[in-house]
Amino acid sequence: MKGLLVQDLYQDRDFHLGLTLMAGRKGLKKKITHPQVQKMGLAMTGYTRFINPERLQVLGNTEVAYFQTLSPEFQKEVIRQICNLELSCLVVTRNLEIPEMLLHHADDKGIPLFRTSLSSTDFIERVSKFLEERLAATQSLHGVLIDVFGVGVLLLGKSGIGKSECALDLILRGHRLVADDMVSIRKRSPTELIGSGFEVIQHHMEVRGLGIINIRSLFGVEAIREQKKVELVLELVEWDTQQEYDRLGFEEEKYTILGVDLPMLRIPVTPARNLTTIIEVAARNYLLKRMGYDSALEFEKKLLSRMGEKGKQGVDVEGEVE
Repeated sequence: MKGLLVQDLYQDRDFHLGLTLMAGRKGLKKKITHPQVQKMGLAMTGYTRFINPERLQVLGNTEVAYFQTLSPEFQKEVIRQICNLELSCLVVTRNLEIPEMLLHHADDKGIPLFRTSLSSTDFIERVSKFLEERLAATQSLHGVLIDVFGVGVLLLGKSGIGKSECALDLILRGHRLVADDMVSIRKRSPTELIGSGFEVIQHHMEVRGLGIINIRSLFGVEAIREQKKVELVLELVEWDTQQEYDRLGFEEEKYTILGVDLPMLRIPVTPARNLTTIIEVAARNYLLKRMGYDSALEFEKKLLSRMGEKGKQGVDVEGEVE
C-alpha cells in the first residue's frame, strides 16, 4: 500500500502545520497510509481495539484533560497500551503539556510525537488536505496536458504524431501549458483528476528540430499552469482511409484513468488539417455540453422534426388526391 513517510509530514511547509518534534526521532521513517486522521478519545480509557496504527493520531484538549483525571497507575497503563500499538505518528494540539511518561515511552518505542499550537479542528483540517493530496492514487501518462479555454485537455497519441507541436501552437494562441511529454495524474476525488508536470521537466517542451525549450522563459508565466483538472481526452491518430471516423458526433467514447471515465475524441491527423483549430473547437463544444447544449443531439432533433413534418404533409396530400 502506498504510504507517506512521517518525516515528509514533519518537513512540509505548504500547509503550515506548525509541528515540533518532541520525541521518537528514530521513527521518522514510519509510514502513514490512510488520509483520515484519528482522534484517540476511546484509547484514553484503555480501549484501543479500533485504533489503526497507520493513521495519524491526534490528542487534543478533551483527551489530555480526561487523561489528567486518571489515577497515576491507570495513566501508566493507558500509555503502555497506546505505545505498544506501534503508532506511526502522534500529534498533541494547542501546545498542551505532554506527560513525561508519554515522552519517554514514545522515544523508547520510536513513535514520532509532535506538538502544534493549532487547535485540533484547525490541525485536522490542514493535515487532512495534506494527506489527501500526498496519498492520492497517481498515474503517469505519455502525453501533453494543456489548458484550452479553461478546459484541461489531455493530448494522447504515438510518439512523433505532433502533440507537442499542437501544444506549442495553442500556447501561441494564448492557451496555457501544464505538462509536456509525461503527465502526472492524481485522483483528488471519486470523479476528479488533477494533472501536473514532473518537477525536472516542468514548464519545458521537446520540439523536434528545436530541442528542449523553456515555455516559461519564452512566453512568460501567463503561458503555463502548475496543475489543471483533466476534463477531455483527445487522441491524435494517423488518418487511415480504411477506417470509419465519427462524422456526426453521436458516438461517445470514454477514456478511463484511475477508475474515472473521461470523454474522449479521436482526431485523425493529415497534413491538410488544422489541428490547433480543431482542438479549440473541441474544447468549446465540451463547454457547451457541460452547460447542457449538445450540437449533435440538437441537429438530430431538428432532422427528426423535419422528417416528421414531411411525412405528415405526404399523408395530407395523399388524402386530398383520394
